[in-house]
Amino acid sequence: MEIAKDKVDEAILALLWLNQHVTGVAWKGLDWATMNRLHERGLISDPARRRKSVWFTDEGDAAAENAFRSLFSSGNDETSGSKTTP
Repeated sequence: MEIAKDKVDEAILALLWLNQHVTGVAWKGLDWATMNRLHERGLISDPARRRKSVWFTDEGDAAAENAFRSLFSSGNDETSGSKTTP
């Protein structure tokens, strides 16, 4: 089976966004190859640091929120664009 890496990247970016907005921290315990691709695209900080978390760039935060809403929204979202707990 061939894996669509762009779809995996989008899903992990969305999950990082969810984790950050629920816990306050985007933990980096996810697929390293994907984390490196997201960093290379300028969406997150370098996952190779000693810290156990990453942070979003401004572009990454917007892309992550869009990915989360695209993949996981029920369509009944009245808080579109706000930084509230999903």
